[in-house]
Amino acid sequence: MRRDSTSLTLFLWLLSIPALANDTPDFDALEQAGAVIGDVILDKADVFDLDNPEENNALYRAANRFHIITRDGTIRKQLLFGRGEPFSKQRVEETERILRQNKYLYDAEIEALGYENGVVDLLVRTRDIWSISPELSLSRSGGENKTRIGVEEANFLGRGQNLRYVHDDDVDRTEDTFSFFDRHLGRSWVLMHLLYSDNSDGHEQRIRIERPFYALDTRWSTGVSGVDRDSRETIYALGEESAEYRKQTHYLAGWYGWSRGLRDNWVTRWTTGIVHDQAEFSVVPTPTLPSLIPEDRKLVYGFVGVEILENEFATSRNRDQIGKHEDFQMGTRLTGSLGWADDSLGADRDALIYAGSASHGFGSMDATALLASTSISGRRESGRSANVLLNFDSHFYHTQSRKRVFFASLSGSAGHALDLDNLIEQGGDTGLRGYPLRYQTGESKLLVTVEQRYYTDWYPWRLFRVGGAVFADVGRVWGPSPVDEPRQGWLKDVGFGLRLPLTRISSTKVVHFDVAFPLDGDDSIDSVQFLLEAKSGF
Repeated sequence: MRRDSTSLTLFLWLLSIPALANDTPDFDALEQAGAVIGDVILDKADVFDLDNPEENNALYRAANRFHIITRDGTIRKQLLFGRGEPFSKQRVEETERILRQNKYLYDAEIEALGYENGVVDLLVRTRDIWSISPELSLSRSGGENKTRIGVEEANFLGRGQNLRYVHDDDVDRTEDTFSFFDRHLGRSWVLMHLLYSDNSDGHEQRIRIERPFYALDTRWSTGVSGVDRDSRETIYALGEESAEYRKQTHYLAGWYGWSRGLRDNWVTRWTTGIVHDQAEFSVVPTPTLPSLIPEDRKLVYGFVGVEILENEFATSRNRDQIGKHEDFQMGTRLTGSLGWADDSLGADRDALIYAGSASHGFGSMDATALLASTSISGRRESGRSANVLLNFDSHFYHTQSRKRVFFASLSGSAGHALDLDNLIEQGGDTGLRGYPLRYQTGESKLLVTVEQRYYTDWYPWRLFRVGGAVFADVGRVWGPSPVDEPRQGWLKDVGFGLRLPLTRISSTKVVHFDVAFPLDGDDSIDSVQFLLEAKSGF
């Protein structure tokens, strides 16, 4: 259904109800009153709003005409509520977050339209993006270029399915990748992801079929996942390739999870499964660099895991995007898993395999907030620790006005006895914007970033919004490097850049154009670094 007929249907429906939105209680009052859900009306906006004179032109009318708007069924199967059910503020707000996760929707919002005799009618507003788009890009970070040519259909026939082909050419390899992704096979919550990549240095195949814990009150989950990959990997020193090896990955996992659902604002989920994780290393067939070969691994293990999640989220605007709803998890989230690899299962060693994480948000996203997270993973084998990696990350937002936010982040990693294919790298591709990519390699790192962010109302051609940032980065790496590169100590840079969030062909991508000035490092570094790339946020 096109937008004009949808709007007409909504207008006629509004005329038929005695209570309009202005007289409707808020969500808390509706829940306390024991309201029951009546009609659920979809208001699906097309790519361009032809009621807006700035968007009503021949080009944008043609774009709407040839765009297949998201089908009603695609939206409705993601709703956590339905006609005749008790109104739940939690389910309505969670449905908004689920809808906003879709790449083919720019935004989504749910409103109460009318309330009478204990019945509330709901309006689900969504806005499509132009789902089929060429991917023609040249990005630059860390002094290296990456080109991409391809095409993506993010909402095939309005059904929410993603089809994609891209040709990538970067410092590591050239790739031709085909992928298919569907978050809702049929009318189910079953997810499927298929990927095949033919690369200059090998290949990659992936498959994932899963019924996830798609909502806080979901009671069970199950899935399988597999990866087969053959690739050339490199080790860097001061941004230059220094050693290489061939890596063949064979991964297969299956799992089942269960939960009692949302209880007293908390969710506890248990998962158990089995994993086959094998990595084989060898010399590159036609070597161009010295070979540095990691030790082969074959881990076959059963595991049990737990996730504890607090139902506390916040929605804001002008944080990592401009002018659209952004969802942040503010509550506590804890995860942990333990597995045991055994030679009786086919593993090449006996090992305890563990992982855990924790995150929490502090303050208010509308004023001052801190989002902090940490994770740890590793193995215990032959009486010693192996491949132990501790990560931490924190983001600080201080709202100065609707158009200005001060942002700071502190992130780092601390490793111990890391596998050679799991080294820690830091450079222009990992946040130290004034330096070449993978400039330093070691076992631990720290990165501090501060940004003064600016958000404008400038909306050129109604295609992208405009923002900017002034930034400084400080970081360093500790620990031995396998290629014995010279340490540079603390590295610092300053810079500025434009931020261009795309509003018609991508729901998340923000184009970054940065100019960064390194303040340290060796003499081979350019005095100015130009970076052009698309990221998922500001």
